[in-house]
Amino acid sequence: MDEIEQRINESIHQHHDEIIAFGRDILCHAEMGYKEFRTAGKIADCLQKILSEVETGLAITGVKGYLKPKGTPGRTVALIGEMDGLPIPDHPQANPETGASHSCGHNTQVAAMIGAALVLSDPAIQEALDGNVIFMGVPAEEFVDISFKNDLIRQGKIGYGGGKCELIRIGAFDDVDIAVGHHTMVQEGLALANHTTNGFVNKTVTFHGRTAHAADAPHNGIDALNAAMLALHGVDMQREGYRDEDGIRVHSFLPEAGTAMNIIPDRAVIESSVRANNVDAYVQTSERYDRAMKAGALALGCDVDITTLPGYLPVHPVKEALGLKEALQLSAQLGGYPLQYREQGYHENGSTDYGDLSCYRPVLQFRTGGATGALHNPNLTITDEELAYIEPARIFALTACNLLKNGAVEAEQICRDYHQSMTKEAYIRYMDSMSKTEHFSAGVL
Repeated sequence: MDEIEQRINESIHQHHDEIIAFGRDILCHAEMGYKEFRTAGKIADCLQKILSEVETGLAITGVKGYLKPKGTPGRTVALIGEMDGLPIPDHPQANPETGASHSCGHNTQVAAMIGAALVLSDPAIQEALDGNVIFMGVPAEEFVDISFKNDLIRQGKIGYGGGKCELIRIGAFDDVDIAVGHHTMVQEGLALANHTTNGFVNKTVTFHGRTAHAADAPHNGIDALNAAMLALHGVDMQREGYRDEDGIRVHSFLPEAGTAMNIIPDRAVIESSVRANNVDAYVQTSERYDRAMKAGALALGCDVDITTLPGYLPVHPVKEALGLKEALQLSAQLGGYPLQYREQGYHENGSTDYGDLSCYRPVLQFRTGGATGALHNPNLTITDEELAYIEPARIFALTACNLLKNGAVEAEQICRDYHQSMTKEAYIRYMDSMSKTEHFSAGVL
């Protein structure tokens, strides 16, 4: 280790208990996307004590703190912590006030981002950085709570459902050159996550029927639930036509499906995600999905409203994750952890709004263990706080240092190699083109 790396490790040790306490607190106070007011307030309070400038209220709850004064010459690296939880109220550490839990490990990201801010605010470490570091608390990564987000869009408070998507739209990433993100994994050790993922669009489908007594006069009703079930069967019948190489996934649930067993339901709602590893595939699958929804409505005599919202784009990996790879290697050596390299040829069928950001700015991602159970489940449990909280804080800080030291030579290399697939203006045009509502009537009501 060189002198700065040694100083980073000493500072991590100094702030050890503070980082873990921060992560434990966030774990027990999960909030849903665009509602992370307590989480954002806690982040802002901490950053305002140590940074030159902190912005709040970005995309409703987002927080953005600058290590050095805004406009400092050189490259700027953003270290990101996602703030939102999931609607899994039966998690042991679920927030009873919100019904949310950190069943995806976002509390570890937030604690690690704060830990890196505490470390990098050391004047001697700052002096070694030829550029600036931004610490961002980002809202609404999980694409859930769709009705609430749709209301925000209708009110003009946001444009998009995903937090990073909205931050791109309002220009919060305009002064970022490279973004660094972290996620918890249930495997032990560390992982470089410079690989592809699926993208998706979100569908909200509302079937309108006619209510009637289910026993005495079912012939007077038009069953919206039956229409929805038939439509979902149509989606299932399409699956044999999916190409394996497109990695298509369509998954759904019914947030509304009637009010009582003896009442023909006049309203049923399906929410679905239509995913694939390329934009053309999920756009075509979305069109097939719409046909199945209309077919179910037509067969039962319902009207149907099909709302499509842009979800997330597939991740566009960088050519070489310089700086991050070196930080992971040092951390693995210091802690004796196994290190995986998820790069070319590795693909995840899940989605993240890092995909959107990766089309606009270079994105470096990594994973750390320290948890057991399964992601997005009530059994996800932090079992190794060193690996869950302390190691990602160390890796964040080391990565920023690696990218920006020695004239920011590694940051410059990443930026030279990076190919921006969308300008901000092109991205906004794409997102707006994917947002639509179509009404279809069977002509019976």
